[in-house]
Amino acid sequence: MSSISSFSGLNLHVPLTDEQIKANKDIDAKQQLQQDDFFALLSQQLAYQDPFKPVDNSEMIAQMASFTTAEGISTMGAEFGAMTEVLNSSKALEASTLVGKKVLIPSNTGYLGEEDNLTGSVTTKSGAYNVMVRVENELGVVVRSLPLGDLGAGNHRISWDGLSQNGDRLPNGKYSFNTTGMVNGRGEELTTASYAHVQSVSLGGGNAGVNLNLKGLGGIRLADAIEVSEK
Repeated sequence: MSSISSFSGLNLHVPLTDEQIKANKDIDAKQQLQQDDFFALLSQQLAYQDPFKPVDNSEMIAQMASFTTAEGISTMGAEFGAMTEVLNSSKALEASTLVGKKVLIPSNTGYLGEEDNLTGSVTTKSGAYNVMVRVENELGVVVRSLPLGDLGAGNHRISWDGLSQNGDRLPNGKYSFNTTGMVNGRGEELTTASYAHVQSVSLGGGNAGVNLNLKGLGGIRLADAIEVSEK
């Protein structure tokens, strides 16, 4: 009885060489129908058609229209790809101008650095009164309370000098703004965001997009930045 030979001696994980990759691409390109191939097939179809059942004009026009549509879609896809590259380059150039500035991010956590103030923004839709900002460290301990009084509807700037309730300078690190106020007779948590320093910009390729690298906080997408500020 004949035996089946084993494939254990074959290495199926050897990467293709550059020549093999190029050859495969050439084969794929040759296997795709081009406009000349279409007209050659159409000519053959007309040459060998049944004289008693000739090709209907409307059918021929439909075939030509289908090919033209497919070719147009392919061309449009290539043009959209080029347009996307231009837009990504434009975003990268725009983002590079943000280095050294501050951006408002959708987070109530900011980074307190050397001799810096920690700033943020509190938003009220219909106004609030007896507004109080609690500054908390990374352990959730309140290190400072900032009374803001009564606020009208809109965005309002918050600024903390980095000092504790006793006037001592606190160490560098992450701190959070937690803001409450009376709205329509009830106590509510108010939406609070923080400003962060942009140290650098990462120009990601493909779907990665453009990211802003923030001092002490990591990175965020450029699209997530709410506002830009000089200081």
